[in-house]
Amino acid sequence: MTQLDNEALAEAYNRALDLEKAGKFDEAAEAYKHVLELDPEDHGGVAVRLASMGKGASPTKAPDAYVSTLFDQHAEVFDMVLVDQLGYSVPLMVRDKVEKLELGPFKRLLDLGCGTGLSGEALHDLVPHKTGVDIAEGMVEVADEKEIYDDLYVGEVVEFLKVDEEERWDLIVATDVLPYMGELEEFFAGVAENIEDKGVFAFSSETLPAEVLVDQNFMVGKYHRFAHAESYVRNLLDKNGFSVLDLSPIIVRYEQGEPVPGHLVMAKYDKG
Repeated sequence: MTQLDNEALAEAYNRALDLEKAGKFDEAAEAYKHVLELDPEDHGGVAVRLASMGKGASPTKAPDAYVSTLFDQHAEVFDMVLVDQLGYSVPLMVRDKVEKLELGPFKRLLDLGCGTGLSGEALHDLVPHKTGVDIAEGMVEVADEKEIYDDLYVGEVVEFLKVDEEERWDLIVATDVLPYMGELEEFFAGVAENIEDKGVFAFSSETLPAEVLVDQNFMVGKYHRFAHAESYVRNLLDKNGFSVLDLSPIIVRYEQGEPVPGHLVMAKYDKG
């Protein structure tokens, strides 16, 4: 994209954002459609913004360009913002569940959506070999500097899981990954393909009250992330050979002072 295109895109995006903030959702929706014409890859996350405003159907996932751009922009300050400002502590919750349920010992960890390595740090002494994957190159660079992982990859997690690896992992973790996905069928199937028999799958999700979700498996919430119905998550786990060891309601983070509800799930894979 040329510099001129970038300027036009920024101007169009800011105009749409101003209309959205002013509550002029019909006008904002039209303005965002113009943004998509300038940027079909959707670096600004227009698809999820339209869904959040009720002006478009929920996409099946957040656009890859949007997710990578979002996290690359915040890579250097990510830990401070997420942990200190948003009260995010899911990786420590995972460790606590591993210990309370007396799971392990583990040999190999696959950290999907590893970010800057918060889950790798939390589980560091519990698993001798750790692999991290994230779509945002800037996040992977920060994780690499921490020297937590034995292997690090830049890539979209569902596509990574499609690669036929010779070795499997006995602990797969995905903290703060599902909020950027809508449909989870391919993701859960990919985890099942890459986990050892009796391996543990630990992950978090965000959710909304049943009266908001109604009969939807997922929807985009007001903070532009996906919320998933508990029944949808449970059904997919069962379909892919996982038994639920623990499913607990948690506060995933805080947004503008409001708690964001979700679930922490610990599941075991059984080939049957």
